[in-house]
Amino acid sequence: MAAPDIEKKESAPSRDFIRTIIDEDNRTGKWGGRVHTRFPPEPNGYLHIGHAKSICLNFGIAKEFSGKCNLRFDDTNPSKEEVEYVDSIKEDVRWLGFSWDDRLFYASDYFEKLYQFAEHLITTGKAYVDDLSAEDIRAYRGTLTEPGKESPYRNRTPEENLDLFRRMRAGEFPDGARVLRAKIDMASPNIVLRDPTLYRIKHVHHHRTGEAWRIYPMYDYTHCISDALEGVTHSLCSLEFENNRPLYDWVLDNIPAPCHPQQIEFARLNLGYTVLSKRKLIQLVAEGHVSGWDDPRLPTLCGVRRRGYTPEALRDFCDRIGISKADNLVDMALLEHCLREDLNRRAKRVMAVLRPVKLVIENYPENSLEHIDFPYHPEDPAMGARPVPFTRELFVERDDFCEEAPKKWYRLAPGAEVRLRHAYYVTCTGFDKDPETGEITAIHCVHDPATKGGWSSDGRKVRGTLHWVSAAHALPAEVRLYDRLFTKECPAEGPQDFKTFLNPNSLEIVPTAMIEPSLASAKPGDVFQFERLGYFRMDRDSTPSKPVFNRSVALKDSWAKIAKK
Repeated sequence: MAAPDIEKKESAPSRDFIRTIIDEDNRTGKWGGRVHTRFPPEPNGYLHIGHAKSICLNFGIAKEFSGKCNLRFDDTNPSKEEVEYVDSIKEDVRWLGFSWDDRLFYASDYFEKLYQFAEHLITTGKAYVDDLSAEDIRAYRGTLTEPGKESPYRNRTPEENLDLFRRMRAGEFPDGARVLRAKIDMASPNIVLRDPTLYRIKHVHHHRTGEAWRIYPMYDYTHCISDALEGVTHSLCSLEFENNRPLYDWVLDNIPAPCHPQQIEFARLNLGYTVLSKRKLIQLVAEGHVSGWDDPRLPTLCGVRRRGYTPEALRDFCDRIGISKADNLVDMALLEHCLREDLNRRAKRVMAVLRPVKLVIENYPENSLEHIDFPYHPEDPAMGARPVPFTRELFVERDDFCEEAPKKWYRLAPGAEVRLRHAYYVTCTGFDKDPETGEITAIHCVHDPATKGGWSSDGRKVRGTLHWVSAAHALPAEVRLYDRLFTKECPAEGPQDFKTFLNPNSLEIVPTAMIEPSLASAKPGDVFQFERLGYFRMDRDSTPSKPVFNRSVALKDSWAKIAKK
């Protein structure tokens, strides 16, 4: 597959509604021309493609408007957080091509300030310590059609609340005994505003603060204050936080915050034939349905990176899907198309035979060896070329031979003539078959010496072109063929367990592949186009005697045809 434009550049971002808001803010001087965003992941799992959309948006907007973007870890729930996740998130953001420079922050950096702001809410009568259990708090909150009921502890004096809150900090009470709640409106039509919890007791070791704290702030309380302390102007978050925006504003309006960022919501990414829920991804990993967080079938950034996706392809994908207010489902085919376009420009073309069968050229000298120069890329001479050995016995794909060929069969069959890529025309004269299994064990043919290079002077047309490797020089390899993780486009929809729709054919391991000898110098992470087969990335499981290649994406989208059957 040749690229029509080797030097294709990533397209400029479109003027979505967020950029339009920022344009207007800059026009009116709302922030003095400043644009400051942040990417605030929770370190409780690995990032996935949905996070890539947010990363590209936040860092991309900062770059576009000559602003700044922070990387901030929302590390307020130590029971689910690990340093491993922190390190992986840093690696993923860098891999996508973005830098936070010196602006690496943690919500735990602000624990003391968050605590002081909480005391301020208590002393001004805007927060109280509640002794209700978590179950009772839920029951008291009411429903969408019924107002909530005030806690019997809601009218404690500021002095009593302050004493209890300080004792909570000192570790005097067990987990779940008390919480700090905002005092807003138990009859609010927005359930989020019905006295939400601000702090809870957790006697848990924190990966950064150790045992210093026995109370931890909730996300909705922490997030807005962290934004304000960092001077963020536009707090961009997914649409699920739209109902929480009034709480974001309430907190900042009721404390002496240094500034009041604007929260703007956009639709999160929904991608077909996979799941973008940390909870569900954790299930898949913990229950052994996949080999780990970086299993190439997962939509995690470390998984797609191992599979062979490039940061350029993901950035292009995020730009193409755009930013909107409406939830929509993105076709997996678009993601794969972006990868094909990128790899089509950058991947060297090489030959590999996945399911080999021997092809014997009867009229080719038995001990003869010639080397044929193959270009690495038909549209990019700068990639160079390599000599490929050609001998009497070759390996070709077993699927490229048919004993009784149907109409419009343009590959090998008795009496059929085909072109061997960059080599010769060959005509099939016969084949050998195992009498017990019926399996073809060898194909016999003769070549036309006048067609060297794969072209004939008499102008006769040969429609089929096959890839091949020399049987005497080919190297053994393992190839892993990955397909979509689920058979249902929206596996999480409906009453059934989403794991019911796991695709049993999402991974096929082919241990018998043969590859051309130039690949002996390949290194893990290198990406190639195996001619006629797809794009493949050398995996870290490779050894000097047995390289392993992961199929990143096929040359064409065959899933649409499969889905119609």
